[in-house]
Amino acid sequence: MAKCRLTGKQRMVGNKVSHSNIKNKKVFKANIQSKRFYLPEEGRWIRMKVSTRALRSITKDGLRAYVKKHRISL
Repeated sequence: MAKCRLTGKQRMVGNKVSHSNIKNKKVFKANIQSKRFYLPEEGRWIRMKVSTRALRSITKDGLRAYVKKHRISL
């Protein structure tokens, strides 16, 4: 099961409801992408599985700022 390393997002379970109101179990998967990030302080690349929402925030603020804001250890 894929899980975002930064936000903790993972799959959800719910009902798919048809037009006739028949309910079937359905799995909603999180949009997880494998991405490489460069850490200039350490001079190395790290590979993480992150959600696209976290990826947008990292692009906007930077990886160190995102990690510091959400109190996550790398």
